Amino acid sequence: MSKKAIIIGAGPAGLTAALEFLRKSDVQPIVLEASQEIGGISRTIRYKGNRMDIGGHRFFSKSDRVMQWWMELMPPAESGDDVAISYQGQQRTVPVSVDEEPPLRGLGPLQVETDNEDPVAPGEVGEELEEHHMHTKTIASAAPTTDDLVMLIRPRKSRIYYLRKFFDYPIKLTGNTIKNLGLVRMVKIGVSYVMSRVHPIKEEKSLEDFLINRFGRELYLTFFKSYTEKVWGTPCDKISAEWGAQRIKGLSLTTALKHFLRKAFTRKTPQAAGTQSDVAQKGTDTSLIERFLYPKFGPGQLWEHVAEKVIAMGGEIHMGLKVAGIETDGTTVTAVEAVTETGERVRFSGDYFLSTMPMRDLVQAMRTEVPANVREVAEGLEYRDFITVGILANRLDVTESDKTLIKDTWIYIQEPDVLLGRLQIFNNWSPYMVADPSKVWIGLEYFCYETDALWSMADEELKQFAARELETIGILRTAEVLDAHVVRVPKTYPAYFGSYDRFDELRTWTDGFENLFLVGRNGMHKYNNQDHSMLTAMAVVDGIAAGRVDKAALWSINTEQEYHEEKSQKE
Repeated sequence: MSKKAIIIGAGPAGLTAALEFLRKSDVQPIVLEASQEIGGISRTIRYKGNRMDIGGHRFFSKSDRVMQWWMELMPPAESGDDVAISYQGQQRTVPVSVDEEPPLRGLGPLQVETDNEDPVAPGEVGEELEEHHMHTKTIASAAPTTDDLVMLIRPRKSRIYYLRKFFDYPIKLTGNTIKNLGLVRMVKIGVSYVMSRVHPIKEEKSLEDFLINRFGRELYLTFFKSYTEKVWGTPCDKISAEWGAQRIKGLSLTTALKHFLRKAFTRKTPQAAGTQSDVAQKGTDTSLIERFLYPKFGPGQLWEHVAEKVIAMGGEIHMGLKVAGIETDGTTVTAVEAVTETGERVRFSGDYFLSTMPMRDLVQAMRTEVPANVREVAEGLEYRDFITVGILANRLDVTESDKTLIKDTWIYIQEPDVLLGRLQIFNNWSPYMVADPSKVWIGLEYFCYETDALWSMADEELKQFAARELETIGILRTAEVLDAHVVRVPKTYPAYFGSYDRFDELRTWTDGFENLFLVGRNGMHKYNNQDHSMLTAMAVVDGIAAGRVDKAALWSINTEQEYHEEKSQKE
């Protein structure tokens, strides 16, 4: 009988692990999802023919393995065998169909050893497995046609809205920037930046220290402080500097200036016939990416497709099952108990356990003696919750110079007189996200806690509140609003404050369970992007297939690393 992997959560990490198990081993994945939605925060919300992307998901990674994984499932819509890329004078090609990338380093031998003398080929895994559990739900209803299973190549444009004006993001030294800020403020920013380079803060204890060292105090106060505190609800000097390392590592004012100068003075060369624009941009800081892949009908389209493949290959996906108990025997996890929406309790035993559930909830569910310090750290972990208000409108008051819809994918709202944090324009992510292309379909993003009044505000009241905020800052008039929809997502952002400074105590304890592997954003309490979450799942499957998972290497998969797949390994 094949071994079983119980996977908690049907988001990117959980579904990646499930498909990788089926492709690379004889381990049967059983995915338990508390909600009725596939994709976690990478799902696509449907509302009256319109689609919403929760948080905005660019399909870009510095990992060839992830890029190829995506494109194998949903190839680029443009023709050509390869996706050739040119960015700021750098060129590379990501083949659409290639030999598989090697396993991540440090996670077991590259040669996989197995007791099975006749390895199971991909697609054959499920033929001898037991019948699906009664709670398994096939994710196949109203699925797009095969022709729709494609990635669009989309241009990225993000700007900051501040002082009722638009600024490039990242900030660029242009005439528009100088005009918007004024010469006096620009001089202060320049002097402040030079001072930060001459006399940097030696020990970066907080996010404030991190940002001042890279941008100078004046620019930090102008463009970073209020927005970041709006997102996190906490002063920047109380947030760990590690957050900056996670999200904007490698980006600084110097980097942004070099990027601008390279773009301005590098002569563009014609691309080879039959190739396309570079969407991988491996050597580029994430905040400077200009083109990215995007599923035709939003990120959830890809994860629903993955779920279908998992079920077709013999895996199980159980919807509406919330994990309530995790049984252990010494340092081994033996089973999980889940509760259905009707209160029925279901037990799943297994050999391997992968968790993407919030670490605070994981510890609460452990049916074993939890050391007092570990429980204290787990209970002290904090999360930032998220609300998106979708608004359908006739038009926006802000336009391009030719009076057409602005081309931004998202806009950072720096204005201090509104709670709105960020604005998405779904038309620009994909034209297929909007039922009527003559209308504007936007998403207003709010960051809050479940205890805040905003979170508990009635939907109709919240829709009106959001529309008024747009009118306040001159983006849209409420009279142009046609419809709206509210989506609340708890525990969207794991926070780098609270008890986070003692996180190693919690990590050491959970790592002590031999067959328990934490993956994904909430699973690791790590502000990962989608691709990093996927890589953590891939790392675990690689290690299990090879006979050893190096958990230290797993935790080292970080936001802007090369993910242990450095170029030298492949040459």
